[in-house]
Amino acid sequence: MQLSDNARGAVYMMVAMAAFTLNDTAMKALTQDIPLFQAIAMRGALMLAGLIVLARLMGQWKPVVPRRDGVIIGVRCVAEIVSTMLFLAALMHMPLANLSAIMQALPLAVTLAAAVVFKDKIGWRRMTAILIGFVGVLIIIRPGQDGFDVWSLMGLVSVAFVVVRDLTTRSVSRAVPSVMVAVWASVAVTVASGLASLTGGWQPLTMGQGGLVVAASMALVVGYLFAVMVMRVGDISFVAPFRYTALIWAIFLGWLVFGSLPDPLTLLGAALVVATGIFTLWRERKVKARPAPPTL
Repeated sequence: MQLSDNARGAVYMMVAMAAFTLNDTAMKALTQDIPLFQAIAMRGALMLAGLIVLARLMGQWKPVVPRRDGVIIGVRCVAEIVSTMLFLAALMHMPLANLSAIMQALPLAVTLAAAVVFKDKIGWRRMTAILIGFVGVLIIIRPGQDGFDVWSLMGLVSVAFVVVRDLTTRSVSRAVPSVMVAVWASVAVTVASGLASLTGGWQPLTMGQGGLVVAASMALVVGYLFAVMVMRVGDISFVAPFRYTALIWAIFLGWLVFGSLPDPLTLLGAALVVATGIFTLWRERKVKARPAPPTL
């Protein structure tokens, strides 16, 4: 039985989300015993090697970029460095599902930021959905309660820097292949974390820890490969909601590997974030499908 383009796109998106969540799981397990910056640097070096091979296989190895794109990519790399380090620092101390639920607010935050920065029009329905989604985030982190701490704040700030990263990506010209954008981001994160690791020193790895480094880096490469494939297959407005399967994987792997499950309030907040995110994507699709007004 041959799958339609939309069905294949949905499968690719779910594989990408599973791979990214496997990476998070491996890094959370690894950083329980290995210094954070050492873990990021080792994962980054292996991931960079995989991305370079991928770029060459795809015929998109173009390390030299136009000057304007170089500035934009530089800003994007800074956002990537900060978001990666804050996210993984939060992941060390937070349940996997809780942090994943916070990150699911990213499409809502990007939609709102695009309206502010690029003047994208959003109607009252999508604005209401965004506000409800942010209420869901507040339910997850519960400010003023024992569940809210500096790590929850790091998770929120990480979302903000991912928004910066994604918005700058929109400004990169088509002359720069998407895989090369990922290569430069990987170079930046690897170099920054390598320098930061010098302050705390490195420690030798066990065989199991080495396996976690390899698993995390390969999961990231697989996730990126399938994320690129998603963009080339099917209707993105149909495929995009399947990104929320990452939360299902986070709940399952959090229980399987770390023995933790989100409490009812966290699940309620996550449900609000996911529901409003899907509605926002659906509404955006409806708006784009409207015929243009006649020209007088």
